[in-house]
Amino acid sequence: MNKPNRLHNLGDLQLRILQLLWQHGEMSASRVHAALQPERALAPTTVATMLAKMDARGLVGHREEGRAFIYRAAVDEDEVARGLGDHFVQRLFDGSVAGAVMHLLRTREVSRGELDDLEKLIKDARRKAK
Repeated sequence: MNKPNRLHNLGDLQLRILQLLWQHGEMSASRVHAALQPERALAPTTVATMLAKMDARGLVGHREEGRAFIYRAAVDEDEVARGLGDHFVQRLFDGSVAGAVMHLLRTREVSRGELDDLEKLIKDARRKAK
């Protein structure tokens, strides 16, 4: 169960970098930095250091292109979502999926379409549980 631990410890910047890599496939550190600029005032060295740390943790991988490293996500988006979601449910709701869903339904605006999707997921889960 090493992977969920590795994934639920993602900081906001690490998650945002992974989102950029999932969206774009591969990016150099300078492209990652440029993409982050509108939302975060970070030095290029900060982004490069974060990418190196993420590479060491196995979150991203890289290849060399001339003198530049070209980074790509080494973890799947669904795997990260599952790890973060499981951690959230375990820590805040003592592992209760129902508790997490009830909290979200009480505290967030939910569209009719989302409610329809939830009903379908519940029906599918009931069929599988039989």
